Amino acid sequence: MRNLRIVFMGTPDFAVATLEMLVQKGYQIVGVITAPDKPAGRGRKLHESAVKQYAKKVGLYIMQPTNLKDKVFLDDLSSLKANLQIVVAFRMLPKQVWAMPEYGTFNLHASLLPHYRGAAPINWAIINGEKETGVTTFYINEKIDTGELILQEKTEIGPQDSAGDLHDRLMTLGAQLVLKTVSLIEKDQVEPQKQPQESQYKTADKIHKETCKVNWKESAEKIYNHIRGLSPFPTAWTYLKNNDELIPIKIYKAKWQKEVHNLKPGTINFTKKELKIATPGGYIYLLELQLPGKRRMAVEDVLNGLKIEESAYMT
Repeated sequence: MRNLRIVFMGTPDFAVATLEMLVQKGYQIVGVITAPDKPAGRGRKLHESAVKQYAKKVGLYIMQPTNLKDKVFLDDLSSLKANLQIVVAFRMLPKQVWAMPEYGTFNLHASLLPHYRGAAPINWAIINGEKETGVTTFYINEKIDTGELILQEKTEIGPQDSAGDLHDRLMTLGAQLVLKTVSLIEKDQVEPQKQPQESQYKTADKIHKETCKVNWKESAEKIYNHIRGLSPFPTAWTYLKNNDELIPIKIYKAKWQKEVHNLKPGTINFTKKELKIATPGGYIYLLELQLPGKRRMAVEDVLNGLKIEESAYMT
C-alpha cells in the first residue's frame, strides 16, 4: 500500500465536497492550492474561496499563487513532498506543476469525457437536452481535458433538472469517484485508458452574456432547456419591450407546451397570474423572474407590480 501525500487544488463549492470527503476518510492532505482572495460586494471586501474557507476551518496548509510558474511558489510546492495531486474545479496547470508528483496529477471533470470538454459541462449538457451525463477522473496532460481516463460514473438528467440541481448531484457523485480513484492509486491498481477518438465531440465552452440571451425564434423545448441549463447561474435573460422601455429580465424557471398558433415569436399572452411567450409551435410559461434592482420572484408577484401593455413583446 502506497503512503499518499496529497496536494488538493480547487476553488468553488463544487470542490469542497471532495476535499471534505478526503479529510473525513483520513487521507494526508499536505497542502491546498486555491484562488487568491478577490474583492466582492458593495464594500469590495476581500472574499475567500469556498475551498480556502473549508481548508482554514480544518487547519490545512494553504497556498494562493497568482502565477503558477513563479519560482517561489514552485519551490514551496516542491517542499511539501507530495506524491499525488488532485484537481477539482481549478485552472489549467503548467507542466512544472502537474508533472511534479510521483503518482501524477488527476482531475475530476463533470462530464463523461471525451464529450463536454471545457469550462461549463453541466450547463451545456442540459442546454443540449442530454438525458445522461456523469463525472470522470483522468490524468492531466498538456491539453485541456484530454488525458488518460481513470474512472467514470453516469447519472440521468431529469426533464426538470436545472443546472443547479445537476451541479449538486455531480458534486456528491464526483467526490465519491475521487475517493475510488485515490483508493486505486493507493493500491497501485489504476489501469488508465486513452480517451476514445471520435469525429464529433460535444463541447462545453465558457458561457458569455450573449450565450445566455433567449432566442424566441427557437422551439419551446429548446428555449426551456436553455433556461434550465443556465439556472440559477449565469441565468438566461431577455428584453421586455414595454412601450418605449427595454427592460432586461432574468429567467430562472419556466415550463413549455407544444401548441399550434400563428403568433409571432416573442408575443406575450398574460393574465394576473400567468405569463406565456409564443415560440414557433408552442409557448414558454415563465414561472420565476428577476427584474432590474429586484429580487428573484414568482411570476404572479412580478405581474402584480409590473404594468404590461397589450403591445409589449419579448425580444
